Amino acid sequence: MFIAIEGIDGSGKSTQAKNIAKRLEAKGHKVYLTFEPTDMRIGKMIRSILGGKEKADEKVIAALFAADRLDHLLHETEGILKKLAEGYTVITDRYYFSSYAYHGAHVDIDWVIDSNKMAAQTLKPDVNIFVDVSPEVAMKRINANRESIEIYETLDNLKVVQSKYFQAFEKLKNKEHIVFVNGDETPEKVTELLWEVLQNENLI
Repeated sequence: MFIAIEGIDGSGKSTQAKNIAKRLEAKGHKVYLTFEPTDMRIGKMIRSILGGKEKADEKVIAALFAADRLDHLLHETEGILKKLAEGYTVITDRYYFSSYAYHGAHVDIDWVIDSNKMAAQTLKPDVNIFVDVSPEVAMKRINANRESIEIYETLDNLKVVQSKYFQAFEKLKNKEHIVFVNGDETPEKVTELLWEVLQNENLI
């Protein structure tokens, strides 16, 4: 199965992806835990831009994410399709809804959706789980836990990104399987909520 965990920065989704991976492994699943942007060629370029080391136009950043996503799917040894074919359950920390939200805050959201159409046609998640947290709580977590802040990690931007997530969910609700969990809860409680989603979806 293929699970995408989504959320604004500071939502705790990366922690939750790891927690769910450990639980699935404990139940005997082979799990491949991955993330976007990747640490492959294009992903490294994106991380340099997000970290403020390089500058790029928002359209270029959006296009780089779309290319990195295809590389993430199609890479001959580390690609998601390859891992699924090898019998892994794949959990990704971010997938194309992240692009719709983050780049849709700066570029026309329909253009972003169109630029990711090939990825969406290649592989849709069995479930997109959105860890829903208030931007204010997210910023407190970011400021408390990060040594460096990336270019998109401001309160104003997280508010816009959250609204774009919901806009994208509304646009694609008939094409995508989307489930929400309350990310304002304690990490332990959020893990339980995520586990319940997987049980309810008969994915475990």
